[in-house]
Amino acid sequence: MATKTIEKKSKRERFIKVVELRVNRILDDLDKLGKCSNRKNYDYSDEDVRKIFSAIERKVKEIKSMFQGSPKERFKL
Repeated sequence: MATKTIEKKSKRERFIKVVELRVNRILDDLDKLGKCSNRKNYDYSDEDVRKIFSAIERKVKEIKSMFQGSPKERFKL
């Protein structure tokens, strides 16, 4: 029984370590993306912005459903 507790704690500690690194990397990358909004340096359309955030939101929704144990959405016509 003690082995399972140690094993779970080890998995938990690994999870925290990996997730903190990955989430902080994502947040840093989002900050970098935000710098692209400077119209003095870049030219972009409203459609470009829509596509960017649509892709990000779609991926966040997909990953969130993985954590919630939801099955992947299937294609339907």
